[in-house]
Amino acid sequence: MKDFFKTLVASFLALTLFVGAGAFAVFGLLATLTPQGPAVPKKAVLVLDLNTNIRDSPQEPGPGEIMQRAMQGRLGDGNELPVIIHALDRAAKDPDIVGLFLTGNLRAEGYGSGYGALNELKEAIQRFKEVGGKPVIAYNQAWSKREYYLCSGVSKLYGNPFGEVEMSGPASEMMFMAGAFKKYGIEFQVTRVGKYKSAVEPFILEKMSDENRTQMQKLMDDLWTEWKTSVAKDRGKNPAEIQRIADEKGIMTAADAQKEGLLDKLAHYDEVLDELKPLTGRGTKDLEFPQIDLTDYAKIPASTSGKNRIAIVYAEGEIVDGDGGGGQIGGDRLSLQLRELRLDPSIKAIVLRVNSPGGSATASDLIQREVIITRKVKPVVVSMGTVAASGGYWISTYGDRIFAEPETITGSIGVFGLLPNVKQLANDHGITFDGVQTAKLALPSITRPSTPEELARIQSVVDDVYDQFLLKVAESRQMKKDAVNEIAQGRVWSGREALKLGLVDEMGGLQDAVKHAAKLAKIENDYQIDSPEPPWSNAEKLLRLMEGKNGRKVVRTGGLGDQLTSAFEQQIQFLNSLNDPRAVYARMPFDLSIR
Repeated sequence: MKDFFKTLVASFLALTLFVGAGAFAVFGLLATLTPQGPAVPKKAVLVLDLNTNIRDSPQEPGPGEIMQRAMQGRLGDGNELPVIIHALDRAAKDPDIVGLFLTGNLRAEGYGSGYGALNELKEAIQRFKEVGGKPVIAYNQAWSKREYYLCSGVSKLYGNPFGEVEMSGPASEMMFMAGAFKKYGIEFQVTRVGKYKSAVEPFILEKMSDENRTQMQKLMDDLWTEWKTSVAKDRGKNPAEIQRIADEKGIMTAADAQKEGLLDKLAHYDEVLDELKPLTGRGTKDLEFPQIDLTDYAKIPASTSGKNRIAIVYAEGEIVDGDGGGGQIGGDRLSLQLRELRLDPSIKAIVLRVNSPGGSATASDLIQREVIITRKVKPVVVSMGTVAASGGYWISTYGDRIFAEPETITGSIGVFGLLPNVKQLANDHGITFDGVQTAKLALPSITRPSTPEELARIQSVVDDVYDQFLLKVAESRQMKKDAVNEIAQGRVWSGREALKLGLVDEMGGLQDAVKHAAKLAKIENDYQIDSPEPPWSNAEKLLRLMEGKNGRKVVRTGGLGDQLTSAFEQQIQFLNSLNDPRAVYARMPFDLSIR
């Protein structure tokens, strides 16, 4: 018995020590995650690492990635576009910052790192160079179209002697799964309005329709024109020269790119760093020089003096019914957010930043209603990012003023319904269905194809939603319904074309929209930008992980197998997002992947 109590006491003490050590470790980890308040070194170079997916708003990483970053003492994945732009504009006037260094290859995942966003970032880099009068140096081993477009106008553009520069024009392709669905006995019935409304094509066709090919070609041509014009101006050339290089060479060696005047100098990474050192007052033999990463620089609190608040609301991702998940716009959640801002007297104006291909028509209308009634109380200005199409345009059209970038993908005023059934697949595996009903018309079911009468009824609902879409655009944009119908039909347009057609009011980015909102609210000289959803601290992110509240899968660019898997996953995610209670959708006609 005596030995038993000794063992019990020893076990208890061991358990206490173990729990105490574990608690100490957790609190120690949380302590390391607490921001330490970075300071700017004197005469420092600001470093912008482009190895990131630049989004408009924060997105939660998955559990595994949170833990990995936590053990490394960091939980962030770069910065969002507004944060980067604000930091660059601040650094341009900061006497401790002597220059900007950019390097790395962008990731374009979901709706991030699109050309609309890159145009805004490029303008901020130019402001740093021109307003601040400070040098901007960019280096890369392999320049893709995105980074090259972003950096073509910097003070000095470097390439690695063993590197390359991609100068091929933009291209886009779609995956068609109709053959696979047919093989496995899955059928899709479609109801739609708009000859360009081709979101359903991957499920019912094996190649692009003529209408879809027409709009795709026009959109790529518009994006390419903007790209060529911007790059040609930066490099002292004309667009015809850029076209010649793209046609004749495509992907070039760095040496060839330098001969064509596309790169200023070839150098290895260490040699570029040696050229940065004199900016900071150091010599090439010094091992280090003062520098600060933009991620750290952005954490330094900025002084805010304006008493009036302008709220920026981010609508990024597919529009779904309900609250939505990570990377989605929940109709209930966003409409509630707008309602709260409308009722808050300290908020004088709202800027709605839209980066969405659309989705649920019901959720889109719910959000639009809040925009309409909020406008009666305070200004609501819309800033369109990379894409604001279909449902994304639906929620934008009643804004007091709509800003878009030349490369913004917008329009797509059209509606569709997608009705799958797995009857043949089930029957082939010995599964059958049977039942009774009390009326001739029944709700759609995945266990059987809809009857002609049921399809006709669903088509009438789709027709009605499309008609309402046209009326809403006609009223909000002060156009005739027939004129809207001519440019609708589910067709997407570039921002530049949308301006000509009257679908947007002005070319400009988020900052332009904020300034206009301040003007409408008559608070131009006394305001501060307010984010209604402040980002979680690192400790809060880790606690959410422990509570099991992080479920978003992180998609990474990998090898060919990963890319193929990602393409399939994209189609499955598209189907999963179709949760409209009426099964009617205002969504962009295709998942656009530009390469």
